[in-house]
Amino acid sequence: MADFDFDAVVVGAGAVGLACGYALARRGLIVAVLEKDAAIGQGVSSRNSEVIHAGLQYPTGSLKARLCVEGRRALYAFLDAHHVDYARCGKLVAATKPEQLEGLRALLRRAQANGVEDVIELSAAEAIALEPELFCVGALSSPQSGVFDSHGYMLALEGEIEAAGGTVVLATPFEAARPLADGGFEIQAGGEQPTTLTCRYLVTAPGLSAQGVAAHIAGFPAAEIPEPHYGKGMYFRLAGKPPFSRLIYPPPGHGSVGAHYRTDLGGQGVIGPDLHYVDHPDYTVDASAEAEFSAYIRTFWPGLPDGALTPDYAGVRPKLHGPDEPQPDFRLDGPDMHGLAGLVALFGIESPGLTASLAIGEEVALRLGL
Repeated sequence: MADFDFDAVVVGAGAVGLACGYALARRGLIVAVLEKDAAIGQGVSSRNSEVIHAGLQYPTGSLKARLCVEGRRALYAFLDAHHVDYARCGKLVAATKPEQLEGLRALLRRAQANGVEDVIELSAAEAIALEPELFCVGALSSPQSGVFDSHGYMLALEGEIEAAGGTVVLATPFEAARPLADGGFEIQAGGEQPTTLTCRYLVTAPGLSAQGVAAHIAGFPAAEIPEPHYGKGMYFRLAGKPPFSRLIYPPPGHGSVGAHYRTDLGGQGVIGPDLHYVDHPDYTVDASAEAEFSAYIRTFWPGLPDGALTPDYAGVRPKLHGPDEPQPDFRLDGPDMHGLAGLVALFGIESPGLTASLAIGEEVALRLGL
């Protein structure tokens, strides 16, 4: 590939873009990752729960189900190998109403079909014996779930790409691309020093900007660019001693896994995210939502003290569905979808994209024939 500046260019230096670059670098390609911000992981990757999902709730046979399970297994091994901090703390999916119990059992069957290890049903007494502050009428236990240092993870991916001869180029937004007559792409990148470069393979993984990037690739069919939806989620932080050691989740709802509790790696309790659709990315946190968050938390933790929650941060997820619509699958669109050889365009990579990122990178490489 001596005729190209790089073997592959990846657009977006969040967790998924960096994992794609890592997968390509592992195959001996020289990779450039273009990032519009001044640091890696400043978008979706820095405004989430940092949860390692086991893969319970995703439809069996979907990309989300398969890549979450594969990615989670690969992620723990990667974190160990690179000495990135994590806690395999486990998760309880807690039913707080009797009518939710059948949903829990359906979730257990799905987890088993998805190949998730060690998931078991617990009685209320068994769950409360594990987490004495918990109120529930039954629960599922998922020991493979956890939390981790997502920024440390991304730094390790960046280091792997650079060790393989590649580069992560910051403050360099993608502006346009066009296919070359003999294969590959010419790419225009902006920033303080605008440049043009060429590559054999192009992967777009810019999160919230996925649709806009695709629209600036010459020849990409507009009809294949999905409508974007922005799902905003706020988080509140808990003062004082954390009540639980495990993740506490509700049974999954329509279009969302629901707001959940976690104890972060710093030992503080965090609740969120809720879900509100917004017209554009907005990271403000509405302090008046504290009452709603408190009422929700008391459904599974009646002992929440008054005034214990403070506004923390918000994230925005790149959704492919609107309110009250079921969650669609990840989209990893290759040439069979858009007709452009050497291109994979990612859309709708929200949860469990962080957990699945290493497996997404491998899948992207396979779809490029590598």
